[in-house]
Amino acid sequence: MQPFRGSVEMMPGWIEGVLQHGHGVASGANSESPYPKGSISIQSPFFKALGLDLSCYWHGTINLSFKPLEIILRNPDITFENMYWTDLHPPETFSFWNIKLRSIDNHNVNGLIYYPHPETKARHWQSSSVLEILAPRMTNLGEGSPLQVKASEGCLQLIDGARLRAKLLEFLKFRVLASPDHFFANSSHLGIREWLSKTNPEFLILPNKDLDHVWNQAKTLYTET
Repeated sequence: MQPFRGSVEMMPGWIEGVLQHGHGVASGANSESPYPKGSISIQSPFFKALGLDLSCYWHGTINLSFKPLEIILRNPDITFENMYWTDLHPPETFSFWNIKLRSIDNHNVNGLIYYPHPETKARHWQSSSVLEILAPRMTNLGEGSPLQVKASEGCLQLIDGARLRAKLLEFLKFRVLASPDHFFANSSHLGIREWLSKTNPEFLILPNKDLDHVWNQAKTLYTET
């Protein structure tokens, strides 16, 4: 990412994204949202009952984009599994990471990465290039504003997901063509991750859904039916 266009320079451990408009569901700004008060306001009492008090944060999310890079999150500070908070859809799982935020005017605040797990999130798809962040209100921020974020080591990483998926597909292509009758039979019993750990660990950074998608794509493209 490019450094700030101002007096604040990028410090080690900080990464920079730009603000973009969200769906307006978290804050209730979207008039078509099924949650007129905003989903964060509705969820907050449930989180508080489980031990997470969000009263110091604005009841909406900052949407921070790192496009075209994609976000890999690990080791959450808090996870609430299958939390029931609305009768409009099944329970959802949420994870949170403690972070620091820094704006171009050197305004520093503590915040939380807010991550409704997509496998349990029935509505409002979120791009893999966008972080949803809970924070106190920050002034002088708007669409396109740069914002830096810092998480604990090993929690937040940016990857070129499109390049890695294409490279993995090409890697599998040559493996399959070298052994068209036996490749998937010989490798599938190990599991994709175990097999890649023995052949090309570079691809292990990809999430399971990406590995499964590329693996199945290779089966479709490179094996005879």
